[in-house]
Order: sequence, then C-alpha cells, then structure tokens
Amino acid sequence: MRNGGTTMKTRKVISAASSILSLALAPALLAQEPAGPSTPTRPPAVQSQPQASDKSPSNSSQPPAASAVASSPTNAKPEATVALPAGTHIPLVLHNAVSTRSSQVGDPVYFETSFPVLLDGRIIVPAGSWVSGQVTELKRAGRVKGRAELMVRLTTMILPNAYVVSLTASPSNAGTGGHETTDREGRVIGDSDKASDAGTVMKTTTAGAGIGALASRSAAGAGIGAGIGAATGLAAVLMTRGPDAELPRGTTLDAVLDHTILLDADKVQFTSPGQPSALPGPPNRAPQRMAVPF
Repeated sequence: MRNGGTTMKTRKVISAASSILSLALAPALLAQEPAGPSTPTRPPAVQSQPQASDKSPSNSSQPPAASAVASSPTNAKPEATVALPAGTHIPLVLHNAVSTRSSQVGDPVYFETSFPVLLDGRIIVPAGSWVSGQVTELKRAGRVKGRAELMVRLTTMILPNAYVVSLTASPSNAGTGGHETTDREGRVIGDSDKASDAGTVMKTTTAGAGIGALASRSAAGAGIGAGIGAATGLAAVLMTRGPDAELPRGTTLDAVLDHTILLDADKVQFTSPGQPSALPGPPNRAPQRMAVPF
C-alpha cells in the first residue's frame, strides 16, 4: 500500500513539473514561431503560378491569328502586270497600202486589230486597237531572176483607253488578194510569175510564125517568123521586172510577238471585246506582164 501511494505521489509531482516547464517555455516558443498566414512571403509565389498559366493560352493563340490575317484574300497583293507570251498572234488589218514599187524603207504602216486577244479568259487587247510600225526592207524583183521582197516591223500598240504598249512583232499569214507569201522571218515575198513569162514567149512565137507565113507564103517563112517572135517575146521578158510585192489596203495578217510583253494590269481591265472598223478586204488580183505588141 505504501508503495502504491508513493507511485501516485511521484506521478503527480512529474505532471506538475511538466506543466510548470510548459508554462516557462511558452514565451520562447511563441517568439521563435514564424509569422502567421497574413505574411506576404509565400502567397506572392503561389499567385505567380496562376498568372503564368493564365498568359500561356493567349500566347499560344497569337501565331494562328497572325497567319490568318496574312492569308486573308483582302490582304493579298494585287497583280501588277499581265504578260503576253512570245508567239502570241494578234490579228490585224492594214489601213495604208505598201508596195515594193512605190514605198521606201522607213515608211510607216498602220494596222488595226480585227479580233480581240484573250489570255486566261480575260480580254487583253480589244478589237479596234491600233498597231503601227515601219517598212524595214524593200527589194524589187529582178529582170531575169529574183522575187520582190518586202518586210515590215510592228513596234507600237495603242489600246482603246489610250494605253501605249511597245512591242516587237513580225507579220505572218498575209492575205493580200494576190500571190504573195510570207517566210518564217515575216518577209513578204512576191510571185515569180514564171507562167506569165512562158505565156509571153509562146504568144510572140505564135504571132511571129503567123506573120512570117503570110509574108513569104512558105513554111520557111513561118519558121523565120516564129524565131523572130520567140526572140521578141524573150526580149520582152528580159526587159521587164517580175511582179512587185504588195500589201494593199485591207490586207489581213497576224502579228506574231517576238518577245514576251508586260502590260500594266490596271490598264487592261476590259469588259467589251471592242469594235473594229468596217474595212473591206483587198480584191483578188493577178500579176500582169508588160503587154507585147502582138
């Protein structure tokens, strides 16, 4: 019993000592404890994380918005020029006649487009546009051989809105009403008229034979007359030139571009195909030799 009572007393003493010790240490513990929740040390660090996360979606969305603006049709750069490629055919009709007989190198030539020129479904050169150039080569036919030659170069085109375009083109597929032809370089070549030469010699030969037969009333006289007639016909052929190369008023041809030309896109916004002049084509003609006296 005595031991039990001693134990109880011991426990009470220890408990009381602990309480006293706690009360003694309480001020020191309170002094060492960090500031309460109102201190701004940690909250700013905690708040900075949501701010970074809030900005990240807006930053990621900016590049798509910029690309969308750049690809918008309203901001696309308008077309500055329109290119007519080399080899383009521009159909023309001639307003002033040109001939190796009467024209000179450097003389002007004036054409008009007879049909609109299209590119990618757009009217680039309306009908009724003006094209000018000049004669660059002239050669008359020889008395014995050689054909007449004529060459023009086209240098300027004026559209109906007064837009002036520089070009370099040569004629092709000339429709002159005669027997002229065009080579690959755009040179107009006259007819050789060999059939007419042969016909002239035959006519003079026949006429001379008839005159000789009537004069001598013999076959020998006919032969002599035929020889004289043949010589006269040959002399007539040798004394005259071959046919001239001609481009009469109303001649149709194609101007073929030698090089690509660039046109101002703002100046070729045509909605009408244009209206060409009512210019008749050249009449059909056959070259004639000098008339012989038989």
